[in-house]
Amino acid sequence: MRTSKRLNTHKNAITTTRQARLLSQLATVGLFALALIWLVPLIWTLLVSVRPSDEPLIYQIRGVAGTPLQTVVNIFYGSRLTLENFREAFNVVNWGQEYITTLIFVFGVLAVQIVTIVLSAYAFARMEFFGKNILLGLILIQLMIPSAVLIVPNFATIRSLGLFDTKLALMLPYFGSAFGTFLLRQTFKQVPIDLEDAARIDGCNWWGILWTVYIPSSIPTLTAFALVSISTHWNEFLWPLMITQSDYNRPLTVGLGQLQRTNEVGALYGQITAGVLIVTATLLVLFLIFQRQFINSFLQSGLK
Repeated sequence: MRTSKRLNTHKNAITTTRQARLLSQLATVGLFALALIWLVPLIWTLLVSVRPSDEPLIYQIRGVAGTPLQTVVNIFYGSRLTLENFREAFNVVNWGQEYITTLIFVFGVLAVQIVTIVLSAYAFARMEFFGKNILLGLILIQLMIPSAVLIVPNFATIRSLGLFDTKLALMLPYFGSAFGTFLLRQTFKQVPIDLEDAARIDGCNWWGILWTVYIPSSIPTLTAFALVSISTHWNEFLWPLMITQSDYNRPLTVGLGQLQRTNEVGALYGQITAGVLIVTATLLVLFLIFQRQFINSFLQSGLK
């Protein structure tokens, strides 16, 4: 009896293992299929950007000669591969200057945000002052306010300060971050208070405590916030469109919008997709290089 029970247990264990392995393989196939679906827009953008601009997007579907494979290939990128869409896009927009402006805009905002969210998060996490919870609540309310609602008052403020069509005007509304303040506050509250007390005994002031105790322990959170900030402001369009007038102060997204207004017969999708690749190439390359740090930063920061 014991031998038969052991055999049954062994068989059940083998069956369970096989089922778990099958489920794992099915999950892998499902994730791979979802990844392919996610890549379809990017693949389509790449193919349209390298097809001749004088050929329609649907090419020789009826009465096409050749093998089925040739038919599919012709439908996607036309009769030949070409880089003329990229050449035309570079002739229309000054991408070099707009890349410089975008880098100044994105990293200038990030540098100031790091300072403001660190100081405000420490104040809300460890300091006690009158109206602390009320002020924190008012800051968090900003997370529920759409950014488009604030464009008109922000625009009026920039005009009154005489900063219209400047790089500082691009960055000024983003110097503070309610999301970053809340995220870093939660991280600071998880730091043991004993570490701060030990630093005070060693003679550190509040800035020394912040620099030696809190900031080193919050590097993953700061990395996660930096990634969110960079991707968000790299793709910002409406505010730069309203506040800038010259090509010298326009970021890449506004330059991409110029491609839609360069032809009287309508949008040239080859040039537009070429421009999309020019704008997004930096983010794609950075993600491919730092994808491990990208994922680990969110896991370690607790951001879901």
